[in-house]
Amino acid sequence: MLLILKIPIVYLCVVVWWAIKAEPAPPDFDEVAVVADTPPTGGSPRRRRSGRPRPMRPHGPRRGSSASGPDRGGVHA
Repeated sequence: MLLILKIPIVYLCVVVWWAIKAEPAPPDFDEVAVVADTPPTGGSPRRRRSGRPRPMRPHGPRRGSSASGPDRGGVHA
């Protein structure tokens, strides 16, 4: 069983070693497309946030145990 589990680990080590030792192929300049350097005409694809904060909205009541309250055994003055 342990031998079967070690096979993927050995394979991963061999692939990583091969990737480290491999030299990158130089680019073939005949197939490289030439792109004109033009500034982008449109705005950013992301939506920009405004400088003002969002208004606070009311939240629902809190749930869960709380030590205060008349029927929860909290400390009363």
